[in-house]
Parts: sequence; structure tokens; C-alpha cells
Amino acid sequence: MTQLSEAGAKILEWRDRPCQFVEDVFGVTPDPWQADVLDAFPHHERLAMKACKGPGKTTVEAWLLWNFMVTRPRPKCAATSISRDNLRDNLWAELAKWQGRSPLLQACFDYSQQQISNRVAPGESFISARSFSRTATKDEQSKTLAGLHADYIMFVVDESGAVPNAVMATADAALSSCVEGHIVQAGNPTDLMGALYTACVLNAGLWWTISITGDPDDPKRSPRVRVDWAREQIAMYGRDNPWVLVNVFGQFPPAAFNTLIGPDEVEAAYARVYREPDFSHAARVAGVDVARYGDDASVLFPRQGIQAFNPIVWRNLNSVQGAGAISRVWVDRDFDACFIDDTGGYGAGWIDQLRLLNRTPIGVGFASKPSDPRYENKRAEMYFEAAEWIKGGGALPKCPELMAALTQTTYTFKGDRLLLEPKDAVKAKIGYSPDHGDAFALTFAHPAQRRAGTGVIGSMPGRVQVDYDPHADA
Repeated sequence: MTQLSEAGAKILEWRDRPCQFVEDVFGVTPDPWQADVLDAFPHHERLAMKACKGPGKTTVEAWLLWNFMVTRPRPKCAATSISRDNLRDNLWAELAKWQGRSPLLQACFDYSQQQISNRVAPGESFISARSFSRTATKDEQSKTLAGLHADYIMFVVDESGAVPNAVMATADAALSSCVEGHIVQAGNPTDLMGALYTACVLNAGLWWTISITGDPDDPKRSPRVRVDWAREQIAMYGRDNPWVLVNVFGQFPPAAFNTLIGPDEVEAAYARVYREPDFSHAARVAGVDVARYGDDASVLFPRQGIQAFNPIVWRNLNSVQGAGAISRVWVDRDFDACFIDDTGGYGAGWIDQLRLLNRTPIGVGFASKPSDPRYENKRAEMYFEAAEWIKGGGALPKCPELMAALTQTTYTFKGDRLLLEPKDAVKAKIGYSPDHGDAFALTFAHPAQRRAGTGVIGSMPGRVQVDYDPHADA
């Protein structure tokens, strides 16, 4: 057999056995689930990978693209992701990494930030980087993968959990006129709509799909997800927590989980009754939401440990009046910490005036960075902690405004982080600003420490503390 015929035989083998291609060209052995995807590729036009966090799905996409480029005549490929930055930092970087490990790929292909092309036929054989604007219309989105015409075509959509369905339209149409075509997508199941959900649920009959889990108790789990990390997340947040479902188990959250908390759970918190010894050891905290507009209310919500107390509501107060009102309540209830919404500067005047009164309020920006990386911002973190507090046995005063704010606030995912719908959207649904919900959520802004020698909210007269540190260990 001549050297040329040997090379041809090897290419035919790699075409039918992508796993062998990966082992021969890159010198690595795929994980079991990766081998399943590679084996399925030659036999299916559409492949979808629904994955937990970090199993190596982008690596498989890169392997499949390189396999297609090497083993098909004059192939044309297009790759996209949820954003230009994501494509550059993930899939495109992964393609470069594996090319760097293969003398064959380095000899045959030229790499740039926009295109990877075959040196023999750069205009006829390439992988093109495509992206779409976050503000793109459906028509503009549908053009993302347009313009490829060849007998052998492949499309790869990375992080497809949040990619709109319109992006897939042109790719689907291209399959009708080629000799061989493939659409490969992979992502975290963050959205109950979009390309990944459509492939795995709505149009499951058209797609070969695989679920990749990091569940420490599943024998088919991805070995790249650390078992101790997975068990830690499950222990901290529970197996039914939406973040755990998406990032550990690789499962779509149930539709019911789109709502932060249900009315039955809030009603149960109304019915709970605790005695003073049950919570007197805990810090006394207050959350204050300052009115943004004339029809909004400024609300102070007190809480001590597992017991929340009736909120206090003011309207039409300026910063001097508001600070005076809070200071009087502070004296009466002897708070250990008072957290004030400082988003957009609405609470800045109240905070400044309270400091002039020798108080130590803590400003909290709802859009600021959270302590827990599961959340997109501080607002989402506080609201989810408030919901978990209720589910964990917290007692609430009966408050219809709080009920409405909590049960009508929904969440989505931004990447792999939890994000609440905007406050104005909640206001549009319930007919008024969710000020009670914001004030209550603020009581979870930071850990607070109880001062020695004090007891229940309202049990001792005012005592000023100017050296309070909200970040001190409780």
C-alpha cells in the first residue's frame, strides 16, 4: 500500500470513527460520554448536548469541527455562541488549543480570530466565526449562520441554552440541499425556551440528545466535575434548588421554579409563631427601601433571626424627615444593623442624614456584586436568601404587599447565574412598587452580629454603635 493510499484509508477510518481521530491526532482518550457523542456524530444530522457545569462539552465541539474539516472534501463550517466574547474565549480558544497539539492540523490549516481555513483551498474549506448582537431582531438573528453553500456543511452552536431559536433557522434550511450536513449544539439548560430547550423537549424526535450530569451518585456522571464540589452544592442548597438542577445535574428547572416562592409557602410563614427565647440570641436587623417616586412607599422591615416583625411605612418624606423617622425607630428597637437601598442614589440622602445623627447605616446597591457567585447581582442574592429563609422555617407578619412582591417575582438565568426580573416589571404585574419585598430582602444583605447584653427587638432603649462591621463573623 502506498503512503497516499494509507493516508486515504486513515481519513476514511477517522470519518467513520471520530473517537479514533481524537486518539490518533490529539493523543487523548475521550471520557465515556464524550465517546458516545463522537460515535453518534457520523450517523445523525442534529446533535444536542444538555450539560451540567464544566464537563468538557466545548472540547467535544472542537474535536468534531476538526474531524469534519480533515475528513470531508471542501467542507464549510460556521460556529456561533451566545455572544462574540463567549465564542472567542471558549469555542474559538478551544479550537486553537487542539490545533496547537497536532502537527497535522498546524501543517494544514491557518488560524485567525475570524476564520480557520485550509491552506490548499482557503476560500472553499473553512470554519467561520459568527455572532449576533444582543439587540438583534429575529430577522437579524436568523442571518447569523447564513451564507454557507457547499456539499459538506456543519454548524456548531456553543452555550445554546440561551441562544434564540431564530439563530437555528438558516442552519436547518441548509440541511435540505447538501450531501452531508450537521448541526451540533451544547449548553447548560438555563432557559425553558430557546435552541437547547427546543431540541431536547419540543423537537426531541428530530435530535440525538445526551444529558451530561455531575450528580455524584450517577455512575454515568462526568468525571471532570469534582465529586466533592457537587456534594457540597447539594448539601448547601438542596437537590431541588434550581441552581443545583442546572449546574450539577444538567437538568432544566421545572416551570414552577420560575417563580421565586409560592403563596402556600408564604402562608405557612404567616402561621408560624415563635417565643422570644427562640430568636433572642440573633442580631436585630432592619431593611429600608427608600421611595423612588411619588406613588412609592418608603418601608422599614425589622427582623431578628427566624422572626420578622410588622413593617413601618412612610410616604412623601424627604431625606431629613426620613432619617429622623428611621433614627427614632432605631432608638426604640435598638438595631444591630440597618441596611438601606442605595441603588441609583435614592437612599444616599437618607444615609448621609443618618450619619449626621451618629448612626451607622449600611448602603446596599441592588446591582452590586453578590457574595455568592451563583447570582448575577446583590438583588438576586438577597431575594433568594429571603425565600430560603421562609422555606427553612422563618415567621412572617401577615402582609399582603410582601406576599405579592415575593410570589410575583420570577427569575431567569444569565449564563449560569440566577437573575431576577426587573423591579419595574414586578411593579407592572402587581400594580405598585414591590417596596415591602425589597425592604424585607435587605435584611439579608450581609451577616450581622448581635451585641452582647441586648435582647429582643424593642426590649431595650436606644444605644448608638458607631463601630459596627456588617462583615464580621457572627
